[in-house]
Amino acid sequence: MSFLTAEWRKLILVNYAIDPGLLAPFIPTGTSLDFYDEKCFVSLVGFMFIDTRLRGRRIPYHINFEEVNLRFYVKPEYDQTRRGVVFIKEIVPRIALSLVANFLYKERYQTLPMRHHWSKLEDSQMIGYAWAAKKKWQSVNVRAANTSLPIEVGSEAEFITEHYWGYTQVNDRRTYEYEVTHPTWEHYPVNDLEINVDFALTYGKYFAFLQTLEPHSVLLAEGSKITVEGKRELIFA
Repeated sequence: MSFLTAEWRKLILVNYAIDPGLLAPFIPTGTSLDFYDEKCFVSLVGFMFIDTRLRGRRIPYHINFEEVNLRFYVKPEYDQTRRGVVFIKEIVPRIALSLVANFLYKERYQTLPMRHHWSKLEDSQMIGYAWAAKKKWQSVNVRAANTSLPIEVGSEAEFITEHYWGYTQVNDRRTYEYEVTHPTWEHYPVNDLEINVDFALTYGKYFAFLQTLEPHSVLLAEGSKITVEGKRELIFA
């Protein structure tokens, strides 16, 4: 049985091309950075969890909720075909989620007040996610088309969305690896992006440089049902 099942829906992915050297302190042992077109990306991702179940069971008040994360892309050195992600931080509105993920998976979850809005207009849709960091509301919002399109094979959008493994540093000799499964997603062309994020406040002074960096691209993916499988430990000499 999968550790977690849910739907991930209406994923906003704001992608920044950055100096890969900036991520050196965060790369888990046994992995290396993954590049697209010689670019190193960090993504701010907001989305909804729907019908969430742990080991097949719904947990009251933890079924439908928002998540916003900051992540980058790696591949394990033992299998360069595996596309993986590493999370700088994952923000959710429910404390039990943070406790379970941080304890069992050594992730970097934080619990903060959150909210979202989805609205559909005649010719577009408005999707947004917000969170309160030190009582100051942050947000990311997009206006996008109503009709979804397939993600082009070999495109940057495919690189950003088609990652099926998670990697977490435990210590200098140990890394956790876990699989995430989902079908290929479709996306909605994005017309406008509004981002009101104090990156230093939310993610620490180290990531303050994102405040003035222009996004390289932005996506709105429809999402799908997903599973998160149990972790395994990679041990290095």
